[in-house]
Amino acid sequence: MKSFFSAIIKLLAVLAVLGAVIYAVVAYWDKVMELVCKMKSLVSGRSDDDMEDMEFADWEE
Repeated sequence: MKSFFSAIIKLLAVLAVLGAVIYAVVAYWDKVMELVCKMKSLVSGRSDDDMEDMEFADWEE
């Protein structure tokens, strides 16, 4: 019986942590995406200005 309650407590703790992580991601989604974009530009070696120029390179005809 003791191990059953221990397992339930562990399950509730894991669910609480998972819920907190999901809440943080949803609450700070814009900052998370901003960080992802910065990391992508650092990895690719391009700045945000270069990315904007690349997106609309074929716009002027």
